[in-house]
Amino acid sequence: MNQVELIRALPKAELHVHIEGTFEPELMFAIAQRNQIQIPYKSVEEVKQAYNFHNLQSFLDIYYAGANVLVHEQDFYDLAWAYFEKCAEDHVVHTEMFFDPQTHTDRGVAFSTVINGLKRACADAKAKFGISSQLIMCFLRHLSEEAAFETLEQALPFKQDIIAVGLDSSEVGHPPAKFERVFAKAREEGFLIVAHAGEEGPPEYVWEALDLLKVNRIDHGVRSEEDEHLMARLINEKMPLTVCPLSNLKLCVVKDMKDHNIRRLLQKGVHVTVNSDDPSYFGGYMNDNFFAIQQALDLNNDELKQLAINSFEASFISDEEKQKWIAEIQKI
Repeated sequence: MNQVELIRALPKAELHVHIEGTFEPELMFAIAQRNQIQIPYKSVEEVKQAYNFHNLQSFLDIYYAGANVLVHEQDFYDLAWAYFEKCAEDHVVHTEMFFDPQTHTDRGVAFSTVINGLKRACADAKAKFGISSQLIMCFLRHLSEEAAFETLEQALPFKQDIIAVGLDSSEVGHPPAKFERVFAKAREEGFLIVAHAGEEGPPEYVWEALDLLKVNRIDHGVRSEEDEHLMARLINEKMPLTVCPLSNLKLCVVKDMKDHNIRRLLQKGVHVTVNSDDPSYFGGYMNDNFFAIQQALDLNNDELKQLAINSFEASFISDEEKQKWIAEIQKI
């Protein structure tokens, strides 16, 4: 079996995907029209042109503008359902999706509207495709600690529907330390913890996520390689990194995919996984990311299988489920 066939055949878990970042231009335009919401684009083609951003902030500006058209429970359902259809195509059998409630509640959309739409899509994806899923609520780090505490309070009635809390949005200038108390409270409430660190921000942010937030996973973390002591710790603790190659390329974290360090990290024993981040904006879903790194870095079959195994080992599913999928991978 060649590498392309192997990538398609491998069952995979996706651990780093922002559901708002799966918003394809066609769906954004359709929902905007359905809800009679004005967006600054006259056609799907104009929306696609707007997706040609040049850095994290210009991406976030478009990302939040697009989210404005999401108003009703059905909108969130449609958004998630379109993503699950992509998962089915790419043989993603389990996904742990980020959602950003503050992006919506700050516009007057009820927390329940967001989560009920997503939950309904999750249930239908399990019934139709056999895809399991969990929800991770993220705090927007460019907003205040106080706003994060308010969002955590809003989430508590839905605690059974949210597996973990995370930290995303503009990284530089908003270190994990800013939210240490919020995450302590979230841990007390029984949530697992993840955080974006070491993408645009320095390795120090990864240390803070580990020591102050006490994370179960690091999202991105590719700059950890700049600190040999941090690398030793990540390897020793088998701390997962949810790496997003096409995102790193689009946001110029790497200039060329041949320069990406995911293979090097894998060979050194770091628990790296492959993910799509904001796939409609960054040029590809799960298999696109696998194809890109395989082609650029000449990954062999064993390395591709290990990346898929890592995705299940790093997931928040039961040990029994993990072993079931790992056995499936080893049989291929």
